[in-house]
Amino acid sequence: MRKFIGRWRIKWMEMWDQDFVDLIEPGYFHFDENGLGFFVFGAVQGQIDYRISDDGARVEFSWSGNDDGREKTGRGWFQLQSSRLAKGHFFIHCGDESAIEIEH
Repeated sequence: MRKFIGRWRIKWMEMWDQDFVDLIEPGYFHFDENGLGFFVFGAVQGQIDYRISDDGARVEFSWSGNDDGREKTGRGWFQLQSSRLAKGHFFIHCGDESAIEIEH
């Protein structure tokens, strides 16, 4: 479980360029030890509730937060590629979705 704990920098998103990802501050995901966490990219921010697979190589999450002040929810997942890189997908309920890469 400890593989995902901590702050992960968003390195790439298919839907949005890096200037947007880093609009307010450098985009990131943070996974706390208690199954909760948070993220920020562009004008989107939210709290996450996550579960890690038994082998520790995949995390799935739901989230609630806002996009430029409008309430939003969604889900997503990451699969470890190495100890420092994970790839996945981020979904906004009834909205955009994007492939995503994060680095620890």
